[in-house]
Amino acid sequence: MRGAHRYMASDSLPQEVPVFPLTGALLLPHGMMPLNIFEPRYLNLIEDALGNGRYVALIQPRDAESETVADDAPIYSVGCLGRITSFTESDDGQFQIILSGLCRFRTVRELEIKNSYRRIEPDYTPFLGDLPEETEVLADRKLLMATLNQYFEHGNIDVEGAGLEEMDDHTLVTTMSMACPFDPREKQALLECSGLVERGRLLQTLLVMDSHGEEGNANTNRH
Repeated sequence: MRGAHRYMASDSLPQEVPVFPLTGALLLPHGMMPLNIFEPRYLNLIEDALGNGRYVALIQPRDAESETVADDAPIYSVGCLGRITSFTESDDGQFQIILSGLCRFRTVRELEIKNSYRRIEPDYTPFLGDLPEETEVLADRKLLMATLNQYFEHGNIDVEGAGLEEMDDHTLVTTMSMACPFDPREKQALLECSGLVERGRLLQTLLVMDSHGEEGNANTNRH
């Protein structure tokens, strides 16, 4: 997962970016997310993004219960900028893309809707530490691995061949934070963690909670 995008200087980050609001979706810096795009407004977004740097801002709506996201629906202030690093277009006009996480941002303001999709002005300043490769290490990797194994056993999840033991700390925490079906609010909390150590601790807490019977909501990653 790491190295999914080239290193970017902070002054090359886009100052206006299209927004893809998606409930229960967590994109983290240096992570990769597959998405299937079929709604007309988001097809417009992807087509425009492909011609303009391939940047897309992924951010969660605040109302996790709504099946559709209205143009004026409140969204969280913190999201993650991604870049389309792979895409295919099907015969019926749908897009299958890979969105690679670059840097988190805080929304300064929303801009005028363009071509049916929302846009924002982002502020990357609080999160510029996302751009270099992560150098932190987990305080207790063995404990996190044990908790993960318990979580997989509790959920009857087969991860044989996933290569978790071989992953570095950053890839492990990023992959599991994005992949596990936590509640949207928990996903947002993982996104807003200050760094690897804090995110690893929260991930472990959420895994323990779920292993004791508290279920999260599945993220379909389809829109």
